[in-house]
Amino acid sequence: MLVIRRAVGRGAFDVTSQRRLPGVGIARSGAVSDSGRDGGAVSRDGGAVSRAVPQATVTRFAGYLRVLSSLTDTRVMIVSSEDLATAAGVGSATLRKDLSFLGPMGVRGVGYDVARLRARIELALGLDRGHRVVLVGTGNLGTALVGYDGFSRRGFTMVALFDSDPAVVGREITVGNADDGYSQLTVLHVDRLVEVAAELGATVGVVATPDAAAQSAVDALVEADIDCILSFASTDPVTPPHVDLRRVDLAVELQVLSFANAHKAPRIRPARPVCRDPRTVTPASRNGSVIAP
Repeated sequence: MLVIRRAVGRGAFDVTSQRRLPGVGIARSGAVSDSGRDGGAVSRDGGAVSRAVPQATVTRFAGYLRVLSSLTDTRVMIVSSEDLATAAGVGSATLRKDLSFLGPMGVRGVGYDVARLRARIELALGLDRGHRVVLVGTGNLGTALVGYDGFSRRGFTMVALFDSDPAVVGREITVGNADDGYSQLTVLHVDRLVEVAAELGATVGVVATPDAAAQSAVDALVEADIDCILSFASTDPVTPPHVDLRRVDLAVELQVLSFANAHKAPRIRPARPVCRDPRTVTPASRNGSVIAP
């Protein structure tokens, strides 16, 4: 069942269209439903106790995880709901409602254990198992995505690169990060995608091709049994019902910012005081006469 609603709240993560993800549920004990795309629930003692998680909540989970990762890097062990909500750009009530999908968390008056909450969110997002990613399109955008080490730091390992341009097929591109090390991937022709993706056990596909080639790239990924796809094309590729495709259109994001800018109240710039050399300033007058120095 598809449930669509619009939620407007505090923070960037709250203004969004959201739907319930098919087959995604979080058990009250904190376990994740993983019984397939057609639904199903995690049972505890034989009873179904999971519930569907709205996509807006899943999106905010990623924001919470980013904050928790930063707290881990600075060796913060406990964080209050207010501080976590502020850092993530949401309201405290929204945060607590989101985290309720993970089961009992936190201690009243104390806060959340950073490491425990981070592990619980990673489990909910399926990051504990890691993902092997293939990318189609190694132009300027694709090369930039490959060079972004944030993917590997968050459990997404780039394992293969594909392109249809003979001029770039065979080129080597560096992937990885400073912590885990760097390696070289050779750009393969897209005709080998099905074969290579199966050999590598790829679970996620990224499309960074020109718009005209986006549909064929998505079709190749679907043929390779990759049903989780991220597309940077401005077009909306057609996919089978079982495929989860998320589209990132950077131009649309800029248009949203343009709307926000156009509807802001005009700012009144404070007048800057004129700085003058005190030696050139005419002395103040007293009773209309100039005071002699």
